[in-house]
Amino acid sequence: MAKTKKQPRPKAQTPKGFRDYFGEEVTQRTEMLRAIAGVYHHYGFDALESSAVETVEALGKFLPDVDRPNAGVFAWQEAEEGDKGDWMALRYDLTAPLARVYAQFRNDLPSPYRRYAMGPVWRNEKPGPGRYRQFYQCDADTVGTASMAADAEICMMLSDTLETVGIPRGDYLVRVNNRKVLNGVLEAMGLAEDDPKRDDVLRTIDKFDKVGEAGVRELLTKGRLDASGAFIDGVGLGEAQADPVIAFLTSKADDVAGTMANLRNAVGDSKVGQDGIAELEQIGELLAASQYGADRVLIDPSIVRGLGYYTGPVFEAELTFEILDEKGRKRQFGSVSGGGRYDGLVKRFTGQEVPAVGVSIGVDRLLAALREKGRLAATPTGPVVVTVMDRDRMADYQAMVAELRKAGIRAEVYLGNPKNFGNQLKYADKRNSPIAVIEGGDEKAQGIIQIKDLILGAKIAENATLEEWKERPSQFTVARGELVAKVREILESQEQ
Repeated sequence: MAKTKKQPRPKAQTPKGFRDYFGEEVTQRTEMLRAIAGVYHHYGFDALESSAVETVEALGKFLPDVDRPNAGVFAWQEAEEGDKGDWMALRYDLTAPLARVYAQFRNDLPSPYRRYAMGPVWRNEKPGPGRYRQFYQCDADTVGTASMAADAEICMMLSDTLETVGIPRGDYLVRVNNRKVLNGVLEAMGLAEDDPKRDDVLRTIDKFDKVGEAGVRELLTKGRLDASGAFIDGVGLGEAQADPVIAFLTSKADDVAGTMANLRNAVGDSKVGQDGIAELEQIGELLAASQYGADRVLIDPSIVRGLGYYTGPVFEAELTFEILDEKGRKRQFGSVSGGGRYDGLVKRFTGQEVPAVGVSIGVDRLLAALREKGRLAATPTGPVVVTVMDRDRMADYQAMVAELRKAGIRAEVYLGNPKNFGNQLKYADKRNSPIAVIEGGDEKAQGIIQIKDLILGAKIAENATLEEWKERPSQFTVARGELVAKVREILESQEQ
């Protein structure tokens, strides 16, 4: 009789492109989300939690970051006879679900509808260094108004948000551009809306930050050799036909008036281009009136990412301080947020165009930026640990913890094997606990407790001489009734 083949054990490993988040990171992200939500709420936006799963039909082909949107989602078909079940997918952003929610509940929602949403999204894309298939986004959108005041407000709110979470002024810029201006440039080039070269031109423009002015001109015309020596075919435009694109990309001047004048030259007589410039001017006026200067929000035609997705103004928050890359080279940290106006998204459901504008913050990238700036504590403080000297007196130890918790102090009883007291202190160290509370049989009989300042103890152990150690004790004997008062006193001294 053949032996039954043993079922192999599953591998204990995270799926490719995903990662696990432990206490410190989760706490830091929670605090950041709370801070961001506070700014959004302050601006009058209401919270919305929509389903993590949408129908593929509802999500549509609006994924902006991949060439084939349907290939970028995690999707499956509901199990029904005849393969007639709905196709479902994990949301790839928080904007497409908003369009569905607004269309579904528009008769019950105020107009304009101002909402913010936070949560994980999923992209079925090839993972890479720092690029995961699940990540957090933090969005705010206004649906139902075409006023440029909504766009200007998003820019101001984004600026305030960055400063609130710890990015100081001077270390970031919110840059603003407009898709309509680019459409005007395409018209000035003589490219009709149905001309297939329009998409080629847009993809080329999107490479401006990588290849520069000369590289874009080569890619628009005859082609160019890339860094590896491979030849990349050009779009095939003439030199003169490429001029409006170059004029658009290099139109930024020393002041807004100069930039607008250069943009007018780039779009020529195009009405849609002139409309886009007028919208940028309105945004600039509103920002100036609210005292958001060019050191915070800047009109910048070189911002071209996402222009294929948006229908009007676009914004990008860029962190301008330098970091070292994996090869030790200096580079700017880069973008942590993007957004813009997308007036066609809700129309898919209603048949009517509904103006909308919004912004999305990449929470994980923003957290990484704060770590680079040293604005996040490397090891957040853990709970006060009440040690167990006598397992038969667990009720006494739980009573201590209850007192501390009622006083608003984070605390826990050691629940491992109490036989080795040294292991209890090692546990407290691993939890980064600030204090350990000790009560053995002798202490119980005398009505006292021992309170050990673990933070001070560690510092003394690192640097102090024996004499200094004796003069600066890190363990205190107090009456049992003084537990809360003494613990609070030590915690306050540790914060100074």
